[in-house]
Amino acid sequence: MTSEDQMIHDAMVQKTWSEIKSNDSWSIFKIMGEIVAGFEHLSQIGPCVSIFGSARTKPDNKYYQIAADTAFLLTKKGYGVITGGGPGIMEAGNKGANAGGGKSVGCNIKLEFEQHSNKYIDEDKLVTFDYFFVRKVMFMKYSQGFIVFPGGFGTFDELFEAITLIQTKKIGRFPIVMVGKDYWQGLVDWIVEVMLKSEKNICESDLDLFHVVDTAEEAVAIIDVFYNKYKLQPNF
Repeated sequence: MTSEDQMIHDAMVQKTWSEIKSNDSWSIFKIMGEIVAGFEHLSQIGPCVSIFGSARTKPDNKYYQIAADTAFLLTKKGYGVITGGGPGIMEAGNKGANAGGGKSVGCNIKLEFEQHSNKYIDEDKLVTFDYFFVRKVMFMKYSQGFIVFPGGFGTFDELFEAITLIQTKKIGRFPIVMVGKDYWQGLVDWIVEVMLKSEKNICESDLDLFHVVDTAEEAVAIIDVFYNKYKLQPNF
């Protein structure tokens, strides 16, 4: 590459970097818009529990029915239900909330494979996001508990972010329940044997931040017992 070619290359790189920085600045307004829209939709929904799990779970899967039953029982305890708004476990959660006559909230996300919102979300309680991190802010801010069913990377992301924020006292503590011992127990065993005992990367008390159960009744009981001791309020 000649010196002239190098100068042209450097100028192009600098221009591209300037454009990137400019786009970053303007994206702040889009992010702010999503946050404001989320706050406006969700700030008045009252006590809700978020149900997480795979979008790939089919209606004939046992966890789909357990999720629907869990949501139904939550509504009978006075809670609304928040999900990611899509199919699978999310649909089951909204379906159960709808059947129980409770609030059914969906925080949907725009994805390349075009995740569509499910039909069981209340019409005035559907919010669609471009940014995963803004969507997670809404889950953390407006949930009184997380009930987590078997899922993939996204489910694990939501689960461990909640555990981390509670562990580091960045948000108030709320109950986290993982449903399906067959699915979760291997992970829990690894956390205990490797993360805690072998590497000492967590404290033993951190194991109290979550529970593992098998049934809808057990999951809802943990939420209910927790809030028998506290006044229900948003996680501001």
